[in-house]
Amino acid sequence: MVVDGMKKLLLAGSLLSAFVSGAGAADLGAPRGPVATAVVAPTFNWTGFHAGADLGYWTGSTALSLPALAGTNGRPSPSGVKLGGHIGYLHQFANNLVLGLEGDLSWLGGRNRDGVLDGFPASFYRVRGNWDGSIRAAAGFAADRALIYTTAGVAFINTTGCGYNIAPPCVAGTAFGGTRVGWTVGAGLAYAVTSNVSVRGEYLYANYGTRDYATPSSAGGTTRFRLDTHTVRLGLSYHFTTGPSAVVVRY
Repeated sequence: MVVDGMKKLLLAGSLLSAFVSGAGAADLGAPRGPVATAVVAPTFNWTGFHAGADLGYWTGSTALSLPALAGTNGRPSPSGVKLGGHIGYLHQFANNLVLGLEGDLSWLGGRNRDGVLDGFPASFYRVRGNWDGSIRAAAGFAADRALIYTTAGVAFINTTGCGYNIAPPCVAGTAFGGTRVGWTVGAGLAYAVTSNVSVRGEYLYANYGTRDYATPSSAGGTTRFRLDTHTVRLGLSYHFTTGPSAVVVRY
Protein backbone atom coordinates (compact mmCIF):
# COMPACT_ATOMS: atom_id res chain seq x y z
CA MET A 1 0.00 0.00 0.00
CA VAL A 2 2.76 2.42 0.90
CA VAL A 3 4.63 1.59 -2.32
CA ASP A 4 1.52 2.20 -4.43
CA GLY A 5 1.00 5.60 -2.71
CA MET A 6 4.56 6.64 -3.40
CA LYS A 7 4.19 5.72 -7.10
CA LYS A 8 1.05 7.80 -7.44
CA LEU A 9 2.71 10.80 -5.75
CA LEU A 10 5.76 10.62 -8.06
CA LEU A 11 3.51 10.33 -11.12
CA ALA A 12 1.52 13.40 -10.10
CA GLY A 13 4.70 15.39 -9.54
CA SER A 14 6.02 14.43 -12.97
CA LEU A 15 2.79 15.50 -14.68
CA LEU A 16 2.80 18.88 -12.86
CA SER A 17 6.42 19.51 -13.81
CA ALA A 18 5.73 18.70 -17.46
CA PHE A 19 2.71 21.07 -17.51
CA VAL A 20 4.70 23.99 -16.06
CA SER A 21 7.57 23.41 -18.49
CA GLY A 22 5.17 23.31 -21.46
CA ALA A 23 3.45 26.48 -20.40
CA GLY A 24 6.80 28.29 -20.09
CA ALA A 25 7.90 27.05 -23.50
CA ALA A 26 4.64 28.28 -25.02
CA ASP A 27 5.20 31.73 -23.48
CA LEU A 28 8.74 31.87 -24.88
CA GLY A 29 7.47 31.14 -28.38
CA ALA A 30 4.83 33.95 -28.45
CA PRO A 31 6.17 37.13 -30.14
CA ARG A 32 5.69 40.39 -28.25
CA GLY A 33 4.50 43.49 -30.14
CA PRO A 34 6.39 46.82 -29.94
CA VAL A 35 5.21 49.27 -27.32
CA ALA A 36 4.83 52.94 -28.17
CA THR A 37 7.31 54.98 -26.15
CA ALA A 38 6.46 58.52 -27.31
CA VAL A 39 3.82 60.38 -29.28
CA VAL A 40 4.83 63.45 -31.28
CA ALA A 41 2.25 66.24 -31.22
CA PRO A 42 0.73 67.14 -34.61
CA THR A 43 2.39 70.06 -36.45
CA PHE A 44 0.75 72.62 -38.73
CA ASN A 45 1.23 72.21 -42.48
CA TRP A 46 1.05 75.30 -44.74
CA THR A 47 0.34 73.43 -47.97
CA GLY A 48 -2.80 74.55 -49.80
CA PHE A 49 -4.77 77.45 -51.24
CA HIS A 50 -5.58 80.58 -49.23
CA ALA A 51 -7.41 83.88 -49.66
CA GLY A 52 -7.93 86.89 -47.45
CA ALA A 53 -7.97 90.64 -46.83
CA ASP A 54 -5.27 93.26 -46.16
CA LEU A 55 -5.30 96.61 -44.38
CA GLY A 56 -2.27 98.89 -44.30
CA TYR A 57 -0.60 102.21 -45.05
CA TRP A 58 1.36 103.22 -48.15
CA THR A 59 3.52 106.14 -49.13
CA GLY A 60 4.99 107.13 -52.49
CA SER A 61 8.43 108.59 -53.07
CA THR A 62 8.41 110.64 -56.28
CA ALA A 63 10.52 112.89 -58.49
CA LEU A 64 8.82 115.08 -61.07
CA SER A 65 10.45 117.37 -63.63
CA LEU A 66 10.08 119.13 -66.99
CA PRO A 67 13.02 117.83 -69.06
CA ALA A 68 13.03 120.94 -71.28
CA LEU A 69 13.75 123.17 -68.28
CA ALA A 70 16.79 122.34 -66.16
CA GLY A 71 16.24 122.48 -62.42
CA THR A 72 12.45 122.07 -62.54
CA ASN A 73 12.11 119.40 -59.88
CA GLY A 74 9.15 118.65 -57.66
CA ARG A 75 8.41 115.90 -55.18
CA PRO A 76 4.71 115.46 -54.52
CA SER A 77 4.45 112.42 -52.25
CA PRO A 78 1.09 110.59 -52.26
CA SER A 79 0.22 108.45 -49.24
CA GLY A 80 -2.72 107.02 -47.31
CA VAL A 81 -4.45 103.89 -46.10
CA LYS A 82 -4.92 100.93 -48.39
CA LEU A 83 -7.47 98.14 -48.36
CA GLY A 84 -7.41 95.04 -50.52
CA GLY A 85 -7.45 91.31 -50.89
CA HIS A 86 -5.12 88.46 -51.81
CA ILE A 87 -5.24 84.88 -53.07
CA GLY A 88 -2.46 82.33 -53.37
CA TYR A 89 -1.05 78.85 -52.94
CA LEU A 90 1.70 77.53 -50.62
CA HIS A 91 3.55 74.20 -50.55
CA GLN A 92 5.49 73.01 -47.50
CA PHE A 93 8.31 70.52 -48.05
CA ALA A 94 9.64 67.93 -45.59
CA ASN A 95 12.50 70.20 -44.48
CA ASN A 96 9.99 72.96 -43.57
CA LEU A 97 10.84 74.99 -46.67
CA VAL A 98 7.70 76.75 -47.94
CA LEU A 99 7.33 78.01 -51.52
CA GLY A 100 4.32 79.76 -52.96
CA LEU A 101 2.69 82.19 -55.37
CA GLU A 102 0.32 85.04 -54.48
CA GLY A 103 -1.61 87.83 -56.19
CA ASP A 104 -3.09 90.90 -54.48
CA LEU A 105 -5.09 94.01 -55.41
CA SER A 106 -5.67 97.10 -53.21
CA TRP A 107 -7.57 100.38 -53.27
CA LEU A 108 -5.29 103.28 -52.36
CA GLY A 109 -6.81 105.87 -50.06
CA GLY A 110 -5.57 109.40 -49.53
CA ARG A 111 -6.00 112.75 -51.25
CA ASN A 112 -3.98 114.58 -53.89
CA ARG A 113 -0.46 115.45 -52.74
CA ASP A 114 1.06 118.69 -54.03
CA GLY A 115 4.64 119.67 -54.75
CA VAL A 116 6.14 122.93 -56.03
CA LEU A 117 8.62 122.97 -58.92
CA ASP A 118 12.06 124.17 -57.86
CA GLY A 119 12.75 127.66 -59.25
CA PHE A 120 9.10 128.15 -60.21
CA PRO A 121 7.26 129.06 -56.98
CA ALA A 122 3.97 129.61 -58.79
CA SER A 123 4.01 126.20 -60.53
CA PHE A 124 2.70 123.12 -58.73
CA TYR A 125 2.06 119.48 -59.57
CA ARG A 126 -0.21 117.10 -57.76
CA VAL A 127 -0.28 113.29 -57.70
CA ARG A 128 -2.77 110.76 -56.41
CA GLY A 129 -2.68 106.94 -56.19
CA ASN A 130 -5.83 105.03 -57.15
CA TRP A 131 -5.02 101.31 -56.88
CA ASP A 132 -2.10 98.91 -56.88
CA GLY A 133 -1.47 95.19 -57.04
CA SER A 134 1.18 92.55 -57.52
CA ILE A 135 1.90 88.95 -58.54
CA ARG A 136 4.68 87.56 -56.34
CA ALA A 137 6.60 84.39 -55.58
CA ALA A 138 7.33 83.64 -51.92
CA ALA A 139 9.90 81.52 -50.09
CA GLY A 140 10.03 80.95 -46.35
CA PHE A 141 10.71 78.68 -43.40
CA ALA A 142 7.97 77.18 -41.24
CA ALA A 143 8.32 76.51 -37.53
CA ASP A 144 5.04 74.72 -36.82
CA ARG A 145 2.38 77.48 -36.92
CA ALA A 146 4.84 80.32 -37.59
CA LEU A 147 6.08 81.18 -41.08
CA ILE A 148 8.75 83.76 -41.90
CA TYR A 149 9.11 84.55 -45.59
CA THR A 150 10.45 86.81 -48.32
CA THR A 151 8.57 87.68 -51.48
CA ALA A 152 9.27 89.30 -54.87
CA GLY A 153 7.56 89.77 -58.20
CA VAL A 154 5.79 92.12 -60.60
CA ALA A 155 3.94 95.21 -59.30
CA PHE A 156 1.20 97.39 -60.81
CA ILE A 157 -0.06 100.84 -59.85
CA ASN A 158 -2.58 103.36 -61.22
CA THR A 159 -2.04 107.07 -60.56
CA THR A 160 -3.32 110.43 -61.75
CA GLY A 161 -1.51 113.77 -61.78
CA CYS A 162 -1.56 117.27 -63.26
CA GLY A 163 -0.06 120.73 -62.97
CA TYR A 164 -1.57 124.04 -61.82
CA ASN A 165 -0.58 127.65 -61.21
CA ILE A 166 -0.81 129.10 -57.69
CA ALA A 167 -3.96 127.13 -56.88
CA PRO A 168 -6.14 124.40 -58.43
CA PRO A 169 -7.84 123.60 -60.76
CA CYS A 170 -5.34 121.84 -63.00
CA VAL A 171 -4.28 123.42 -66.26
CA ALA A 172 -5.63 121.67 -69.35
CA GLY A 173 -2.96 119.69 -71.15
CA THR A 174 -0.87 118.97 -68.03
CA ALA A 175 -2.55 115.74 -66.95
CA PHE A 176 -0.45 112.57 -66.72
CA GLY A 177 -0.73 109.14 -65.13
CA GLY A 178 -2.34 105.79 -65.83
CA THR A 179 -1.27 102.24 -65.03
CA ARG A 180 2.41 101.47 -64.61
CA VAL A 181 4.32 98.19 -64.21
CA GLY A 182 7.34 97.71 -61.97
CA TRP A 183 8.90 95.26 -59.54
CA THR A 184 8.40 94.61 -55.86
CA VAL A 185 10.22 92.88 -53.00
CA GLY A 186 9.35 92.41 -49.34
CA ALA A 187 9.16 90.18 -46.29
CA GLY A 188 6.62 89.08 -43.72
CA LEU A 189 5.72 86.92 -40.75
CA ALA A 190 2.56 84.79 -40.61
CA TYR A 191 1.04 82.78 -37.77
CA ALA A 192 -1.76 80.21 -37.94
CA VAL A 193 -4.19 80.94 -35.10
CA THR A 194 -6.40 77.97 -36.06
CA SER A 195 -6.21 75.09 -38.53
CA ASN A 196 -7.71 77.31 -41.24
CA VAL A 197 -7.03 80.93 -40.23
CA SER A 198 -3.74 82.82 -40.15
CA VAL A 199 -2.68 86.42 -39.54
CA ARG A 200 0.37 88.18 -40.96
CA GLY A 201 2.38 91.37 -41.00
CA GLU A 202 4.11 92.37 -44.22
CA TYR A 203 6.33 95.06 -45.75
CA LEU A 204 6.56 95.62 -49.51
CA TYR A 205 8.73 97.96 -51.56
CA ALA A 206 7.78 98.63 -55.19
CA ASN A 207 9.74 100.49 -57.85
CA TYR A 208 8.06 101.78 -61.03
CA GLY A 209 11.02 103.58 -62.56
CA THR A 210 10.81 106.81 -64.56
CA ARG A 211 8.37 107.58 -67.37
CA ASP A 212 7.86 110.54 -69.68
CA TYR A 213 4.30 111.75 -70.33
CA ALA A 214 3.12 113.97 -73.17
CA THR A 215 1.72 117.14 -71.56
CA PRO A 216 1.26 119.75 -74.33
CA SER A 217 0.64 122.67 -71.96
CA SER A 218 3.78 122.02 -69.91
CA ALA A 219 7.07 123.68 -70.83
CA GLY A 220 8.64 121.48 -73.50
CA GLY A 221 5.48 119.41 -73.79
CA THR A 222 6.80 116.57 -71.55
CA THR A 223 6.50 115.71 -67.86
CA ARG A 224 8.95 113.20 -66.39
CA PHE A 225 7.75 111.25 -63.36
CA ARG A 226 9.58 108.72 -61.17
CA LEU A 227 7.70 106.69 -58.56
CA ASP A 228 8.36 104.05 -55.91
CA THR A 229 6.19 103.03 -52.96
CA HIS A 230 6.48 101.58 -49.47
CA THR A 231 3.68 99.53 -47.90
CA VAL A 232 3.19 98.20 -44.39
CA ARG A 233 0.10 96.07 -43.89
CA LEU A 234 -1.67 93.42 -41.84
CA GLY A 235 -3.46 90.49 -43.41
CA LEU A 236 -6.02 87.86 -42.46
CA SER A 237 -6.11 84.63 -44.52
CA TYR A 238 -8.38 81.61 -44.72
CA HIS A 239 -6.60 78.36 -45.66
CA PHE A 240 -8.76 75.91 -47.57
CA THR A 241 -6.65 72.73 -47.45
CA THR A 242 -4.11 73.10 -44.66
CA GLY A 243 -4.12 71.97 -41.06
CA PRO A 244 -2.29 69.67 -38.64
CA SER A 245 -0.26 66.83 -40.07
CA ALA A 246 -0.87 63.22 -38.97
CA VAL A 247 0.11 62.26 -35.43
CA VAL A 248 3.42 60.38 -35.42
CA VAL A 249 3.98 57.46 -33.01
CA ARG A 250 7.53 56.31 -32.22
CA TYR A 251 8.37 52.70 -31.18
